[in-house]
Amino acid sequence: MSNVGLIIAERATDLGNFLVGRLLPFRQKRSVGPFVFIDHMGPVKMSERQNLDILPHPHIGLSTLTYLFEGAIMHRDSIGTEMEIRPGAVNWMTAGKGVVHSERTPDRLRHSDKSLHGLQIWVALPKELERCEPSFFHVSKEDIPAWEEDGLKIKLVAGEVFGKKSPVPVHSQLYFLEIKSEAQAVVKLGKHLYGESGLYILEGEIIDGGERHGSKQLLIAKNSQLCEFEMAANSTVYIFGGERFPEERFIDWNFVSSDKALIEKAKSDWEQQNFPNVPGESDFVPYPTRK
Repeated sequence: MSNVGLIIAERATDLGNFLVGRLLPFRQKRSVGPFVFIDHMGPVKMSERQNLDILPHPHIGLSTLTYLFEGAIMHRDSIGTEMEIRPGAVNWMTAGKGVVHSERTPDRLRHSDKSLHGLQIWVALPKELERCEPSFFHVSKEDIPAWEEDGLKIKLVAGEVFGKKSPVPVHSQLYFLEIKSEAQAVVKLGKHLYGESGLYILEGEIIDGGERHGSKQLLIAKNSQLCEFEMAANSTVYIFGGERFPEERFIDWNFVSSDKALIEKAKSDWEQQNFPNVPGESDFVPYPTRK
């Protein structure tokens, strides 16, 4: 019997000068554990005349997790951070009471052909940390826990599971795993997982309860404790989840909070440009539905 309770296909979303595949939030599933937003970026090929330029924009009440498969992004924020992320590394930015950041093609790549492919993820903060001071943390590829087991290559990108812990400084009980199979393999995870759980198929396919599921789909488990499936050869999946918060989380544009009043204040502050600036950048993304 299948343990899949809901199947969410990628939905194309235009970010202005870049097309992504949106996975969360979904009308029937707003979050999985503390994960409230997931975009699949690319894969896209860009010429020497095309670059990623996501202008300075604000966040509150969440942490962002950027994880690339190909390419590079230069992150700059109002804390003063300037960090280029490359494949296999993690950029983890905690917005707390408010942060502004931009994401662009690094200068060294702006006049050459390049590719970009990865995941952009938002993780809601516990209620008591929603107004914390903003922070930024970079974890290099070499510091991400990685191991092989039963013919599978596994990485613990963030969180804690299997008795292992990623150095990414998360703020709640969660996990974000990468699993790759070179040959057909059975994956048994149920006894290790907790809370809610989702499985994103980046490439290849999985078989669950006799049903086959292909790439670019997010599968929500009925019960994370019963998470067992078969991976086809040359497949890559990402498994994420964790404990839900007791309070509902509201999302408006780039703002996440358990308190709608905090979101309204953030919207007003952004319109009045009361957020801190990203050093050296004057452009910004306006709030989308107000003139």
